[in-house]
Amino acid sequence: MRVIGTAGHVDHGKSTLVRALTGINPDRLKEEQRREMTIELGFAWLTLPDGEEVGVVDVPGHRDFIENMLAGVGGIDAVMFVVAADEGVMPQTREHLAILDLLQVPGGVVALTKCDMADDPDWLELVEMDLMQVLAGTVLEGAPILRVSARTGSGLDELRQALAVCLAGRPPRADFGRPRLPVDRVFTMPGFGTVVTGTLLDGALQVGDEVEVLPAGLRGRVRGLQSHKRKVERAAPGSRAAVNVNGIELDQVRRGDVLAAPGRYRPTVRLDASFRLLPDASGPLKHSSQVKFFLGAAEVQARVRLLGVEELLPGQEGWLQLELNAPVVAVRGDRYILRRPSPGETLGGGAVVDAHPKGRSKRFAPQVLARLEALRQGSPVDLLLESMAALGAVTLREAANRARLEMDTAQEALKELMDGGQVAALEAGADGLLAPVGWWNGLTQRAREEVGQFHKASPLRRGMPREALKSRLKLAPRVFNSAVRRWTADGSLVEVNETLLALPGFAVRLSAQQQAQVDGLLRQFAEAPFSPPSLKECQAAVGEDVFSTLLEDGRLVSVSPEVVFRPEDAARMEAWVYAHFEQQPQLTAAEFRDAFNTSRKYALAFLEYLDGLGVTARAGDYRTLRRRR
Repeated sequence: MRVIGTAGHVDHGKSTLVRALTGINPDRLKEEQRREMTIELGFAWLTLPDGEEVGVVDVPGHRDFIENMLAGVGGIDAVMFVVAADEGVMPQTREHLAILDLLQVPGGVVALTKCDMADDPDWLELVEMDLMQVLAGTVLEGAPILRVSARTGSGLDELRQALAVCLAGRPPRADFGRPRLPVDRVFTMPGFGTVVTGTLLDGALQVGDEVEVLPAGLRGRVRGLQSHKRKVERAAPGSRAAVNVNGIELDQVRRGDVLAAPGRYRPTVRLDASFRLLPDASGPLKHSSQVKFFLGAAEVQARVRLLGVEELLPGQEGWLQLELNAPVVAVRGDRYILRRPSPGETLGGGAVVDAHPKGRSKRFAPQVLARLEALRQGSPVDLLLESMAALGAVTLREAANRARLEMDTAQEALKELMDGGQVAALEAGADGLLAPVGWWNGLTQRAREEVGQFHKASPLRRGMPREALKSRLKLAPRVFNSAVRRWTADGSLVEVNETLLALPGFAVRLSAQQQAQVDGLLRQFAEAPFSPPSLKECQAAVGEDVFSTLLEDGRLVSVSPEVVFRPEDAARMEAWVYAHFEQQPQLTAAEFRDAFNTSRKYALAFLEYLDGLGVTARAGDYRTLRRRR
């Protein structure tokens, strides 16, 4: 599940375009509809041409609401950057682009809207050329520019296709097993209670999970989950989610709080970060400046402590220690934005490198700057976990190689991850498979869902074929086999036999009519045990699904594509063959046929079945014994 965000100047048609693409009006407030201007974040969703359903976050474009815009773009996977063809690049076009670049939003698509109002080809070409210059050197350099009109529908199909292409090569959001949801909206529903929404990061949430609201530390439980107004049992990382929380009152949570797995995160009021001052900033950033700090959906006042320099000039990069007026939840690698409080101006942004420094850093100490440079690369624990999250089930050596860690360092990091319950061992031994707990839990959930869907589609089958499940999960044989061993050991799945898997408690239940048909068929087998109904006659009598059930549960045994016996009858014939070879060195098909008063068809089918089992071997017109009991 991925999320697309809009961005662009006020009145360039972002919300109108979202409504044309999705059929959903993202402007939910009466004031927004009256003023025809987005003030708060809006939400919608659409299905792309490749079948993927994506969420859409619509943000305000007016400069007075730029800070609301910042609450919506932190968790997006791509941007739909909107520029009106009749106006071209405007001030908030540039400011929104700078914010997208600072947050390192991974690309997107440019929608040149209102093309029906600017039908001069030369003008449109000038606007596109100006756009390409503005986009150069940013995360949107080289992004496709599509001419569209929300009013006429022109170009909308091409826009949907371009969005699908943009997202197609992106890996799914990593599941580190430590879910957090930056809250961007809070409301209550009669009969249900408090609901919070946001884009889920770093892990999955399931109905029944215990959660806490940070920074307050209030505990609750997930009562219900929705994604795109549909109830779900599990919300995956990267998805837009609405979470109905038991035990939390409406006035106890607000935008900027974080809903998280208990004990996984600690709020902070001080953090170390890299920073880039925008080239067009109105002036330098000085030590001890007061700023507004934006991270996720949070907005707090902060004081800047510049490290290593007295000031940063426009376009320069450096290190900051930020002292916050209120606690926030942050982890290494989180992107943030700084704005000047008055007059309002976006200054720049960067990435958190240490969310919990031990104290106030000495501003000009070389060891402090060296430490920050090292932290920029990440701790061994961070690097190893990120490597595993990208690879899934993997050996320690493979994860260490990707993370560029020495094996001794990787082993120490792995011990810390396993002690903290963040990594699970799927196989024993130094070269065994490991997996992040979040990834493993997600895979287990998917496997159970696939088997459950198979049960619904084929209720008369005892279980789902292993190969079918492996194909659906797209797992390598080694990973799949290790996963099945663990699932059957912990009770997530049941191994029906060597080829079938089922959910615990599942059993085939025949209707009264089907049971009567089965009883009638088995009576025919009892009446003529060595000349029974053929396979096709069996299928005609009870149906293909019920017949498959009889084979799977062992009440019938197929010895050839045409011949089926009851297992007790097959065992009796096999025992006779062994007894025959105790007296004679050879056996002919005619001798076997006469012994059971059957036809040549049944005799040959069963003898060839024994050949296949390695009991007998054919030599011309007779058979010899290959394997004794």
